[in-house]
Amino acid sequence: MQVEKTPLKDCLVIKPRVFEDDRGCFFESFNEQTFKKETGLNVNFIQDNQSVSKKGTLRGLHLQKGEHAQAKLVRVVKGEVMDVVVDLREGSETYGKTYSIILNEKNNHQLFVPRGFAHGFITLSEEAIFAYKCDNYYNKASEAGIIYNDKTLNIDWHLPEEQLTISAKDKELPTLAEFKNA
Repeated sequence: MQVEKTPLKDCLVIKPRVFEDDRGCFFESFNEQTFKKETGLNVNFIQDNQSVSKKGTLRGLHLQKGEHAQAKLVRVVKGEVMDVVVDLREGSETYGKTYSIILNEKNNHQLFVPRGFAHGFITLSEEAIFAYKCDNYYNKASEAGIIYNDKTLNIDWHLPEEQLTISAKDKELPTLAEFKNA
């Protein structure tokens, strides 16, 4: 496993060691001991989730607040997405800053999303299977987020607005300024 730091403190790109031959490939997507050794983080993942999305589906930018905050280890099983995080940790020197990465079935990269980050992705391939581990259980009352098209974040989602499929709930999320003042 290779670990790369991102410009956002504690947000890491994880590159598993991939073994390939004429049959295909094999890689270990998670090993607690290796993860702890290589990242220096002691994260206890307790929930595994998966979504299937068609091209243009934008999910996010979501987070869980308070005692139900979640760290995530995200990856793409099939297809390709652009994954985006926003640092929303109070007092962080990178508060309100974003980071994006292309995750796909070919590069097998994973992104570690620390607690206190909003997270979302857009499906760039015809279909994508997105999988992620969480270190805390989902709690509906702790849901929060930032609107995907917040002008201060200036995220390039790589597809025109008219090609996006976004839930009604995600269209109603607050701006970064509204989130900060809530």
